[in-house]
Amino acid sequence: MTGLTPPARKPARPYFSSGPCAKPPGWTPEKISTTSLGRSHRSKLGKARLQYCIDLMREVLQLPETHRIGIVPGSDTGAFEMAMWTMLGARGVTCLAWESFGEGWVTDAVKQLRLEPAILRADYGQLPDLAQVDWNDDVLFTWNGTTSGVRVPDGGWIPDDRQGLSFADATSAVFAYDIPWGKIDVATFSWQKVLGGEGAHGVLILGPRAVERLETYTPAWPLPKVFRLMAKGALAEGVFKGETINTPSMLAVEDAIFALEWARGIGGLDGLKARCTANAHALDRIVAQRNWLSHLAPDSCTRSKTSVCLNVEGADEAFIKAFAKLLEDKGAAYDIAGYRDAPPGLRIWCGATVDTDDIEALGPWLDWAWDTLRS
Repeated sequence: MTGLTPPARKPARPYFSSGPCAKPPGWTPEKISTTSLGRSHRSKLGKARLQYCIDLMREVLQLPETHRIGIVPGSDTGAFEMAMWTMLGARGVTCLAWESFGEGWVTDAVKQLRLEPAILRADYGQLPDLAQVDWNDDVLFTWNGTTSGVRVPDGGWIPDDRQGLSFADATSAVFAYDIPWGKIDVATFSWQKVLGGEGAHGVLILGPRAVERLETYTPAWPLPKVFRLMAKGALAEGVFKGETINTPSMLAVEDAIFALEWARGIGGLDGLKARCTANAHALDRIVAQRNWLSHLAPDSCTRSKTSVCLNVEGADEAFIKAFAKLLEDKGAAYDIAGYRDAPPGLRIWCGATVDTDDIEALGPWLDWAWDTLRS
């Protein structure tokens, strides 16, 4: 490698490929409320803070009162598997898979729950034919494929008169897009994506049809304690009022509250969507100006605005690792190599906690890394 000079300006906050630690502008540790730290989550104060976090999520997401919100263990994975284990098996199942997490739900359905789902697959960068989905089945899908950069275009493909339930893994979609909640029976996410919060906890959203399923159907398999949403034959309503099944981190809860209050202060959902869109457009301009970069998802109508995946001309896994390490060593970007199961490439986080001028500052750094390795 030659001694090429790196760009003069570094991003104010380096990039992270999938959101963790990408805190909102103005975030400092001392700005986290200390009111519930060191207190039991079972205390009156602890329950009040958990309920406040739930209320803020409802407000910012513009979630109707018909849908319940619960804070559950295991990040988005735990929340989605909780939904699968408690509700699947009542009717046929269709799984959509176009990236690694969708494939994970296929594995759960086939190998763990011993179901025989219909599976609609597409390669990384593509979307299955949504018109082929049989809505007599329960349908599992990722709204925004974090590891492929491909999303569903909207909710128009989900019929209002569906017989099965819609299960949406929406972890990198909520707070970035308009979600048509009337089309969604189950949704899951975690705080570490668009809110830039901490991991470990998941959020489970249940519409009325999902609640009806829980109250009228008992699965054939045993349920771990952390998955149990029914108590004495009725829905455990406390879960949706801040009475968590397991012990949550109140530090993570306070961090989520801070992010949600920040979101409310910048215009709520509209403000968050606008920031994601501006960031994605800034990265689009960077890609358009470089003939060695391209989008893994070629269709802009189904391209993610949060987890944007890029092809690098001629790059193999070793090249991408070296590329990412150069930028990390300079403190310009962290963890931007594509997901391990995806084709070799880059993954740039364009969520709302990133400033657009920092996305713009990334362009010269990408050029520097490319030129350094190529030379």
